[in-house]
Amino acid sequence: MIHRDVRLYRAADYPRMPWRNGGGTTQEVACNPGGSSAAFDWRLSIAEVAQDGGFSTFSGYQRIITVLEGQGIQLTVDGREQPPLAPRQAYAFSGDAPVHCRLAGGPIRDFNLIYAPARYAARFQWAAGAGPWAFHSAARTVLVLNAGSALTVWANGVAHDLPGQYDCLHLEERGGLAEYRLDGAGALDACVIELSPRAG
Repeated sequence: MIHRDVRLYRAADYPRMPWRNGGGTTQEVACNPGGSSAAFDWRLSIAEVAQDGGFSTFSGYQRIITVLEGQGIQLTVDGREQPPLAPRQAYAFSGDAPVHCRLAGGPIRDFNLIYAPARYAARFQWAAGAGPWAFHSAARTVLVLNAGSALTVWANGVAHDLPGQYDCLHLEERGGLAEYRLDGAGALDACVIELSPRAG
């Protein structure tokens, strides 16, 4: 399989924007080609959460959240309190749901995938510990967020460097099954997102 588009997004370049509800700020990491912060099929973002409060709603979308920095959070979703969410744990919920966040021990930084489940299927997982970490995927879109030290992403034997913390690699492919491998000088700490358009 040949990748038709490979992009490296650098953390220093991420635009910062206010939350929809005005309660904080978000840095947009990436969104679907042709999309924007106002209209997208999928979007990755990093948010600074400095105080308890409500989340913005995203009607018609699914959300997956994980804590990058800080002690963690506790979410109340649709009036139901969820178990505390520690760093590197992922939690999925509907963008339509009213959500309240309580900080476990001070400000946090979190990482979010927001996507339209009617148009995309998604897989979200962490690669952590000693490398290398390998997987196969037939997903149209593969994204790797580097949350640790410099690493290399191999896609069908071709190396792509992720040099800095919170840099993101975005690969769009032509179709078929691809082999991926993550490796670095130190322990791996990266989030891997696979997105596939739904038929019809």
